[in-house]
Amino acid sequence: MIQAASVAPALECMTMSVQPTYFIPHGGGPCFFMEDPRGVWTGMEAFLRSLPNTLAEKPKAILVVSGHWETDGFAFTGAERPELIYDYYNFPPHTYQLRYDVPGAPALAARAAALLKDAGIASTVDPKRGLDHGVFVPLKVAFPDADIPLIEMSVERGLDPALHIAAGRALAPLREEGVLILGSGMSFHNMRAYGDPRSTPGSQAFDQWLAESMELDGPQRAERLTQWADAPSARFAHPPAKEEHLLPLMVAAGAAEGEGARVYAEEVLSTAISGFRFN
Repeated sequence: MIQAASVAPALECMTMSVQPTYFIPHGGGPCFFMEDPRGVWTGMEAFLRSLPNTLAEKPKAILVVSGHWETDGFAFTGAERPELIYDYYNFPPHTYQLRYDVPGAPALAARAAALLKDAGIASTVDPKRGLDHGVFVPLKVAFPDADIPLIEMSVERGLDPALHIAAGRALAPLREEGVLILGSGMSFHNMRAYGDPRSTPGSQAFDQWLAESMELDGPQRAERLTQWADAPSARFAHPPAKEEHLLPLMVAAGAAEGEGARVYAEEVLSTAISGFRFN
């Protein structure tokens, strides 16, 4: 396990390497772009900032699954120049002026939707929707140049883990085409529990179960993830009908067959938070 801001060393560059997939924490609102005197978000920001150095080569495009967009069936953004959706509330005025002028990738959105449809999974392309803060906030840290074409993928409103794993499996061919698949959410997302020291043991129990499960190979991992709600303290970590921040993990894990690894681990606001990589 790699603690806090530590990351794996940079990999030797190769041509046409298969991109890994990641599940990354995106923090709270625009947290990385505000004053942080207690250093709550310092470790998470450092992890995100160093993510490009863990890749064998620069992605040709990025697909981000966000826990902040729920649709009937899956959907992908298809705008040439996606706008930003400031879907956070009561934050300083300057955080509503943040920019991330990244190019969209309509052709990639169409291909991703087609891959899902070929697998019998409903999907659409939304040519007008912008990028929510589950995308632009962590990506502005990780890829500040905003020069890699980017699309956002929704989570399916039914919140079925098996469906999200299957969606990831269907999207796996994109990795061989240079597309970096990122699941953006939070491994612990009980808003009422953040900042309460009594939350620590429960969050640690679920976090340890997650770490052990991600280290399994694809089929075993998928089986465990479909039953995630039975894990220790699972419904404390993600209250019923509020697991939208965990489901991006299912897509990222489903898109890889090899073992995963925890590449970020830190206690944030009295809760255990992790990030994972899959090869």
